[in-house]
Amino acid sequence: MKALPLALLALLALRVPAQEPEKSFENQTEDNVSKQEALNESQRLSVKDTFSSQEEQAKKEKNEERGRHLYKTSIKILKHSKRKKEKNEAYQLLTKAADLGNLKAMEKLAAALLFGYHVPQNITAAVALYETLAEKGSHKGQTVLGFMSSYGIGVEYNQAKALLYYTFGSLGGNLISQMILGYRYWLGINVPRNCEAALINYKKVAKFIADKLGKHDDMPVEKMRLMERSENMSYNNVFLDWDVQQYYKFLAKRGDTQIQVYLGQLHLVGRKGVEKDHSKAFYYFLKAAKAGNANGMAFLGKMFLEGSVAVIQSNATAFKYFTMAAEKGNAVGIWGLGLLYFQGRGVPLNYTVAFKYFEEAAEKGLADAQLQLGIMYHSGTGVKKDYKLAFKYFYVASQNGQPIAVYYLGQMYAAGTGVFRSCQNAVELYRSVCELGSWSEKFLTAYFAYQAGETDSSLVQYAFLAEMGYEVAQSNSAYILESEKVKILREDHKYPLAFLLWKRAAAQGNAFARVKTGDYHFYGYGTKKNYVTAAFYYSLAADHHNAQAMFNLAYMFEHGLGIPKDIYLARMWYAVAAKTSPDASIPVFLATLKLEVTVFLREMKFFKIITQWKLSELDNILGPHWDLLVVAVIVILLLLLISNRCAAGIQGTQQDTY
Repeated sequence: MKALPLALLALLALRVPAQEPEKSFENQTEDNVSKQEALNESQRLSVKDTFSSQEEQAKKEKNEERGRHLYKTSIKILKHSKRKKEKNEAYQLLTKAADLGNLKAMEKLAAALLFGYHVPQNITAAVALYETLAEKGSHKGQTVLGFMSSYGIGVEYNQAKALLYYTFGSLGGNLISQMILGYRYWLGINVPRNCEAALINYKKVAKFIADKLGKHDDMPVEKMRLMERSENMSYNNVFLDWDVQQYYKFLAKRGDTQIQVYLGQLHLVGRKGVEKDHSKAFYYFLKAAKAGNANGMAFLGKMFLEGSVAVIQSNATAFKYFTMAAEKGNAVGIWGLGLLYFQGRGVPLNYTVAFKYFEEAAEKGLADAQLQLGIMYHSGTGVKKDYKLAFKYFYVASQNGQPIAVYYLGQMYAAGTGVFRSCQNAVELYRSVCELGSWSEKFLTAYFAYQAGETDSSLVQYAFLAEMGYEVAQSNSAYILESEKVKILREDHKYPLAFLLWKRAAAQGNAFARVKTGDYHFYGYGTKKNYVTAAFYYSLAADHHNAQAMFNLAYMFEHGLGIPKDIYLARMWYAVAAKTSPDASIPVFLATLKLEVTVFLREMKFFKIITQWKLSELDNILGPHWDLLVVAVIVILLLLLISNRCAAGIQGTQQDTY
């Protein structure tokens, strides 16, 4: 037998007897547990949990950091890229960031799924994301869930729940929720009508918008009415057609400085379907300025004063171009010099000189200069404080389209400064400022979605704006709901919702919406038939010279529907409708013909004596619309008579020729 190695023998000699396995703490009996053992076990568990917690925290922080990185990368791609492929990649990154729990990524992705931005619309997925966001305290999630509950999109239709979500969103500082609550309190939608509550909400939003507008010039977003577009009405005042843009570019290339300035302005703010591009704006302004155009010089001054991604901010260069424009008598250039002296940018602070420049530019009708004069008088900067003069300049500037002046007027009416306090006036002024918020960009995306045949996507966007109180969006949403292409709502929910939206638009003075609201009451669409209410809405629309409303009123007077029967008033309204709109001439002619035939039959003595029929009996025999049958027969006879005369005339001409 082979001898064992010495080292192994040594180990065997030193081997200690095996110990019994240590008993676990929880397996010991109560009598055998000592204080030290309890302390040891608690310490072991504490250390284990600490390490586990630290690992989880480190993993969580790593995921958060990765989520933030993915979110920032995706936003950067979306901001600077125009290709569809790159945008798809950006949303894939957003999805990964959302999976890692990044709230901003979840909000962005949920909005894309709900509104159909660059990804297929998926209401179910959007609801799941927004519910998660709301649970995490996201005021954006709460606001959108309120909107969806208000319309029954993806969730149960529940106005009480919608109001609750809006309230939470407003408390979280969400401007859209505040605007929606302001609108609801203003008109008393599912809440008691309360002007002061509306004022509080609108004021918060208006202040934010005014501060933002004060830093950057902007133009209101185009709000296209779908009804007008469907009637093939001109919309060049809203969007420039591609061929028109090409023609303008051709003229600009040929040296037309006015067109150069116009294209520069469009690119500066991105309006009328022209992309926002400060590089192109700078290019056109510079070409115009070099050709001696004062407006081009003035706008170059503004670009250098504000600075952008394409133009380095420079007070000295701004002063140079403003001076060049001012020397040519340009109002914007004069105002620019005043602004430099008012703010002390590149020149010594001098309110007296600033006031002089502002006054000169204001006399030329520049709204920005009128605003600055109002601010100086309102605050007493460089001049004696005078609220009446401040109100005067704010009012004139607001009439010339200056939104910040509108905000100041709202402030004065809200506080009763220089004018009698008026909550109603303040709310209306603040509201017009609120509607200039960046969310109004949805008017463009909604319109383009509608043009592309993406009906559901367009509807959700318009409905979201409608909830905020935009009258055009309310009308457009109702118009889309009347089509058969909407798939995200139940069939039995479409007409009641369309009726609600038409009614809200009608309350804001839209004559077409008033006619539609009258129609819904007349025919019982989405509500009960009510001829009296229908006549009321038709009367409101007729006051705005709507020919359709006048025609409908005439018909109701003719038949005594909801209003006392009056043949003379029926004749009058038919005649007024024909005068108001040439398109109403043929319907009015036929309706008047029917009316006169009916009156003749009623008054014909022979008819009364021989037949002894009542007209109600005609209804039983020929049906309730026998008068329309008579008109149809008369029209057919007239057409036959005209065709016979035409044939006879042609035959006579041929005979003369032979």
